[in-house]
Amino acid sequence: MFGVYESFKKVLRHEGVLGLYKRNGASVIRVVPYAVLQYMTYEQYQGWILDDCPSFGMGPFIDLLACFASGGTAVLCTYPLDLARTKLAYQVTGSYSSENPHSQPRHRRLREISSGDVYREGGVHAFYRGIGPTLVGILPFAGLKYYIYEELKLKIPRDRQDSIAMRLSCGALAGLFGQTFTYPLDVVRRQMQAENVILGNARFKNTVEGLSNIVRNQGWRQLYAGLSINYIKASSRYS
Repeated sequence: MFGVYESFKKVLRHEGVLGLYKRNGASVIRVVPYAVLQYMTYEQYQGWILDDCPSFGMGPFIDLLACFASGGTAVLCTYPLDLARTKLAYQVTGSYSSENPHSQPRHRRLREISSGDVYREGGVHAFYRGIGPTLVGILPFAGLKYYIYEELKLKIPRDRQDSIAMRLSCGALAGLFGQTFTYPLDVVRRQMQAENVILGNARFKNTVEGLSNIVRNQGWRQLYAGLSINYIKASSRYS
């Protein structure tokens, strides 16, 4: 948590309060279509699975499959906005440095990313750089979150299982467990997104290579860099 506190102080000192919301536009634009697609397609996929595979019956397995399919659909449709958000916020190599007041950000607007450097790095394909670890993480995250939530509920006395406070607590803990397990994939995704690829010379080309490269060159602790602040965000999101 010390690192989180120091990061907040550094941003406030160099960029002010507005620096905490730097380039938040892409994130705001992405939230609505992502949520709509995820919830809308979840029921659709669930219905298709039940209609085409009635032998599966009802149960957590069907819910998990529908959750994976709907999450994948939402990611695929909104991923370019997620990549743009990362590039705008991180302002990677050769770009803006908050400690140098005379430097300038590499990307100022969402439009500059969609029509500029990213497209030149590899066309449409470049807008989906890092999507591999994102898709890989959907199924284990959804499965763990669902399983742990149900297991935690079983540990609660029956007369308190309908308590809102208990449901919120179980949801928050389940989300934290899921985030911890899949967080290394999130680190790989961010590093792949933030990298400026020149002539196709990317540091790593897939998820496995990304994980091994980070461990070898940056140490295994880097796979959990920023996890503490992610806990703060996840506990409110999944409760």
